[in-house]
Amino acid sequence: MTEKAPRSGAEDARIPSSPSADGLSAEEPEAPGTAAYRRAGVDVRRGYAAVERIRALAARTHDGRVLSGIGGFAALYRLPAGGEAEPVLVAAADGAGTKALLAARTGRHEGIGVDVVAMNVNDIVAQGGRPLFFLDYIAMGRIVPETVEALVRGMADGCREAGCALVGGETAEMPDVYAEGTYDVAGFAVGVLEDGVRKRRPVAAGDVLVGLPSTGIHANGFSLVRRILEAHRPNLEAPFEGGTLLEALLRPTAIYVPWLKEAGRDPAVKAMAHITGGGFYENVPRVLPPGLRAVVRFGTWPVPEVFHWLRAHPLPGSPPMAWPEMAGVFNIGLGMIVIVAPEGVDRVQAAIARAGGRAFVVGEVVSGERGVAFVP
Repeated sequence: MTEKAPRSGAEDARIPSSPSADGLSAEEPEAPGTAAYRRAGVDVRRGYAAVERIRALAARTHDGRVLSGIGGFAALYRLPAGGEAEPVLVAAADGAGTKALLAARTGRHEGIGVDVVAMNVNDIVAQGGRPLFFLDYIAMGRIVPETVEALVRGMADGCREAGCALVGGETAEMPDVYAEGTYDVAGFAVGVLEDGVRKRRPVAAGDVLVGLPSTGIHANGFSLVRRILEAHRPNLEAPFEGGTLLEALLRPTAIYVPWLKEAGRDPAVKAMAHITGGGFYENVPRVLPPGLRAVVRFGTWPVPEVFHWLRAHPLPGSPPMAWPEMAGVFNIGLGMIVIVAPEGVDRVQAAIARAGGRAFVVGEVVSGERGVAFVP
């Protein structure tokens, strides 16, 4: 059984009154059974303290469509009026993976909050949707209110960047599942399909691959990254790319929603692929019809230095990974692929630039067995 600290829906008078600032005041009256539960390893007061720390952070992301605050059983959200008679909702669920282990070990939590938002809203925009709201799930061996606050602060920042509301979530204290000092984070986002996206033309041979640059590793491949760090034990605070190696490794996932707000509605856009777990080979074919192949021309975009560092530090007994092999694990510098009809490429790139983003022509769609090929 988990101890839940609910963080969604309308205010509910049955929720216990807020504890003191640290949530652990000896004078705070306890509900029956809480002392016994605490002896078993779960202190509900820490959960209540965490909720109080993040209430204001969530409120910063709300707009007039959020009909409830933090603290009840579920969230209420009014769907926006749109051009479609029957709006189509777009839903996604994802997490930050084992990147959270490195963040927890080094005390760098806020970026993980951004990651878990980005992984969800980028999936929604890739499907042609506009994110509306987001919920999170945080599980810990022992609730640390300051850590929860840092994670949710990152989520709130990510939601504001993506233009969606953080409407709630849950914090679970599970001492027999997670070791103290570790946590797992997952997110769930709901959006609405943009008008006209259902009428997109099918992908065809001759279409162009437009790549949006990543900020670095994003939130995939960290089981391999962590093994590399364990094997080589580098100085994580060593200077690297104008910061430190640790900062480069933990740099939050790019949120592509603002870049694609206008460009994604261009009629020349046919499909988008969010480059996450499994890299290019797993994600690009998901938007290709049978008989079509994506050809990616390596060298047409800047590869962040952190990927060169990973290649230079292979696992013991293994040669350095070739770039096509790296592309099966990591994004190697491209976090989103947009497939565009040739006549719309300049227009789409200009729209992305107006939104403050960058886009590179990185390849094309050709006839062939469905999949991805890298060429010089």
